[in-house]
Amino acid sequence: MKLPTTPSLSLKGMRALVTGASSGIGQACAVAMAEAGAMVVCAARGADRLNETVDAMKNKSLDAEALVLDQSDLGALKAVLADPFDIIINSAGLARHKPALETQPEDFDAVMDVNLRSAYFLSTYAAKAMKAANIKGSIIHISSQMGHVGGFDRTVYCTSKHALEGMVKSMAIEWGELGIRINTICPTFIRTPLTAATLDDPVRAAWINDKIKLGRVGEVEDIMGAALYLASDASSMVTGTHVLVDGGWTAG
Repeated sequence: MKLPTTPSLSLKGMRALVTGASSGIGQACAVAMAEAGAMVVCAARGADRLNETVDAMKNKSLDAEALVLDQSDLGALKAVLADPFDIIINSAGLARHKPALETQPEDFDAVMDVNLRSAYFLSTYAAKAMKAANIKGSIIHISSQMGHVGGFDRTVYCTSKHALEGMVKSMAIEWGELGIRINTICPTFIRTPLTAATLDDPVRAAWINDKIKLGRVGEVEDIMGAALYLASDASSMVTGTHVLVDGGWTAG
């Protein structure tokens, strides 16, 4: 009898690009890719924190390099992605939380520019390069549980993430025959510098804790396993879908 073999989670010999890699979820994803053996290009807009991240990774003998990149600059993005990667993780994002009745056009445009427009073209530029190099790659977007539910003061943000989820489904259909997979990770509230103000608000914190069935907010480490799974051969039959890391929020 020949028993099945568990697919490998190793990323040895692969190249990964992680955007938004200077802090929070993006930083955690970059570390996860590098710890699994990938050479990781860590991209973000700000050089200081990005260089600190890459230096810390190198101090752990991880293979990483820094790339200062404004993802909304499509010309710069296209140039970076002309060189094919095996793995893309898009963790860049923007939120401007306010009531829908107070949303200004500039708020809407700013959020959509980062969360949807740049994500769309990052995906297409990456997939074109993968196709040309015959790479059966994995594209992963950090979406949100708010791509599946609504949220207080989060109408624009939810709009961008619901649209991202639809985009991924359609791209997966188009690129399946190429062996290019595209998926999202949908976290609940994760403890990062960007969520500190919300989590420190007693009213908002009570609402969040009531919604998360596991009884705690997420940590960046909670995202690392999902990212590794979707990047590796362990998820070779997974495309056009999402991994909810939400502590049961959307289940209830």
